[in-house]
Amino acid sequence: MVSQSGELVAEVEKLNQKIEAAILPPELKEKAEEMVARVSRMARLGSYSAEYEQTARYIDWICALPWTKRSEDILDLEYAKKALDKEHAGLAEIKSRVLEYLSVLKLKEESASGQTSSSIAQKLMRAPILCFVGLVGTGKTTMAYSISQAIGRKFVRIPFGGMGDVLYLRGQSKVFPDAEPGQIIKSLRKAGTKNPVILLDEIDRVAEEARATIMGVLVELLDPEQNQAFTDHYLDYPFDLSEALFIATCNNTGNLSTAVLDRLEPMQMPSYTDEDKLRIGRDFVLPKMLEETGLTDVQLTIDEQVWPKIVRPLGYDAGIRTLERTINGICRKIARMVIEGKGKDYHITEGNVKEFLPTW
Repeated sequence: MVSQSGELVAEVEKLNQKIEAAILPPELKEKAEEMVARVSRMARLGSYSAEYEQTARYIDWICALPWTKRSEDILDLEYAKKALDKEHAGLAEIKSRVLEYLSVLKLKEESASGQTSSSIAQKLMRAPILCFVGLVGTGKTTMAYSISQAIGRKFVRIPFGGMGDVLYLRGQSKVFPDAEPGQIIKSLRKAGTKNPVILLDEIDRVAEEARATIMGVLVELLDPEQNQAFTDHYLDYPFDLSEALFIATCNNTGNLSTAVLDRLEPMQMPSYTDEDKLRIGRDFVLPKMLEETGLTDVQLTIDEQVWPKIVRPLGYDAGIRTLERTINGICRKIARMVIEGKGKDYHITEGNVKEFLPTW
């Protein structure tokens, strides 16, 4: 018993050291020290309970969160243009909206030169909450990732498809065994900064029975006047989310509440025409698939007149996922033929294209 008590006292001391090393809000630090002091008294009396495990888990979470850490924005419009154009053809309106936001941030930063980073953050313009609306495969999720790359912020994604419990977002009180924070706080820990790009993916596809409560949490998340004090049930302490850049996606807005829509800037993701897909397939998808399959542009060349047959082998598709699968199938077939020694390079023409198109 004495040995176990001594070990517990040592573990409690480690918790104190962790609290001292972390940068925590004063009130939260005081709360954590009180919790550790209570466990310390138990340790000295030689008693052990599940409370130590709960306290240790709680201290680990609050010390790992980025209470003050933020990443520096890359406020370079030319760099942002290149990052947005790298993965997406067209979409001029959406790209223009992002560049406008970066321009305002740049002007605000210049006017606030000489001030501390915290005061600059308070004066910066509230980020617009974009909501990309479109059919599957039109690039909603990848556009959000491209925006994070363009401004140099960390990127985290929270999937809403099939979400049936608001506690998934909000967390569960630490009084329950095995309680843990919700996805918002988990995403911040994963990002390591308090100003990441947070993608709320497919917010129209939550379970019907939980729609009302999840929409209520979304209102709080997306409202600049409320999200600066977002309280997770597990932490039981407000976290400032006002510096995070939220981006939402959905297939349609019919399932969203009016209050949520009021806080979003819906932007329609267009369906791609055959001409769009031809350009995307040739200039974006093919180089990506060559890299993924280990081929080079010398080993695979495609005649320009062949692309219409590659673009629409199975009829109309609003997105580009069918196109990606088709080109990936071509690359896989050629990769196998190269490995089997049937040839080193291949040239696809109208005469032999059917030999390389995947058969579903």
